[in-house]
Parts: sequence; C-alpha cells; structure tokens
Amino acid sequence: VLKVKDLVVKGDRGNIAVQGVSFNIQSGEIVGIAGVDGNGQSELTQALTGLREVVSGEFWVEGFKLTNASPYQVIQHNVGHIPEDLGDGIVGEMTLVDNLMINRHYNPPYSKNGWIDERYMEAEALELIHRHDIRTSGPFAKAKTLSGGNKQKLIVAREITRKPSLLVAAHPTRGVDIGAEEYIRNQLIAMRNSGGAILLVSTKLDEIMDLSNRILVIEKGRIMGEMTREEATIERIGLLMAGTEA
Repeated sequence: VLKVKDLVVKGDRGNIAVQGVSFNIQSGEIVGIAGVDGNGQSELTQALTGLREVVSGEFWVEGFKLTNASPYQVIQHNVGHIPEDLGDGIVGEMTLVDNLMINRHYNPPYSKNGWIDERYMEAEALELIHRHDIRTSGPFAKAKTLSGGNKQKLIVAREITRKPSLLVAAHPTRGVDIGAEEYIRNQLIAMRNSGGAILLVSTKLDEIMDLSNRILVIEKGRIMGEMTREEATIERIGLLMAGTEA
C-alpha cells in the first residue's frame, strides 16, 4: 500500500530531519515507528500527508506517486491522517458536523453539482457522533468546546470511517484518558483487521509493541533497525533508539 524510497525531508530550521528513509507497508498491517520524540517522526508524517516538502526520494500509495502532492491530492488517493497536534486535526470555530465532513464534503453523496447537501451531512455526522460516543452538547456545537479526548475521538472517527487504504497515525493516544485510549487502539486494530494499512508513530513503547506487526526504530532521521513484534524487546528497541546496534 505504501512504498517509501530514499526519502529526505528538511526540518523547520533547514536541517535534514529525515535522512534517506525507505520502508513498505502492506495491507492488513500496522507498522510502528519507535523513537525518542524529535528524531524526524513529525517531518516524515508531514511529508507523507502533503504538509511538508520532500527534498529528494519518492513515495507511492497503491502505486500512485504522491511525492510533493498537495494535502487535497493525498486525501483523494485515500490516505487518512491523525495528526500529532489536535489543532491540526480540527477547526475549533467550526461545528462538529463541519469538522466530521471536512474531508469529504466535496464528493457525492455529500454534494452534487457544486451544492452541499446539508441534511445528508448532518445525518451522517449524527450517526458518527453516536457510534463513536463523542460526548457533546449537540452536532452544531463548536469543536473547541470538546474535551481533548473527544476531540481526538472526532478526528479518529472522521479519518477511519472514510475507510482509507493508508492511515498515518501520529501519536494517536497522546494526552487522552484511558477510555479514549482504549477506543482509539481498538479502532486501529479493527482497521488493520479489515485490510487497512497503518503507519503508527508513537513514543509509547507499550503501544508500539502491542499494536504493530512490524517495528521500525528511528534515530536522528535514520531507520536504525526493523523487527517483527515477536522479535521486539524493550532492550533491543532502546539500544536502537540510542543509536546503538542491537
């Protein structure tokens, strides 16, 4: 589903943050990236979702080359994204309906001939709110009124229910309560079991080891090692995270 070859990406200060990274993700697989925060994970996920320029190298989703594609083009090629910053995943001043429909409103059956079907969008949003237990005063409440856990549930519900071929999930359970964390993990597992491909970035080693089929360890923008879940140990991952061969 995802093929990444020799990807090089710069950080905000012009430094090389991702240094020649290559890996693949198959359908029905979660590939976890473990590492200390600030070792190129953010730049990698932003590049794969059209939010940061790729300096060199290439990547493909289901055979389509998406190197330096726009976020809109990435979405149109069936890529979902759970960003690491809640502020990048919702528009606080917009309603829950608008936030839940924000990456699909331009396609049928949500719109036709350039006109949005507001009733259809509202009905769809209400169904998602109930199904995913998003605690809110109503579908037209502003997204900024939600708790952190419910904001994250909104993002997860929106992205996963599109049934993307590839989901880029960056720190999906950071800062949420235990109930929301369990919900999010279960949603990722269900997506994988239904044939989706997931790139999971997390600094929580238990999360990486519990959910991933394969684990990549990143340090200073380089992939230091790869292992299956069965091969992984905290000690081995820790050595690779420190830049030492395990």
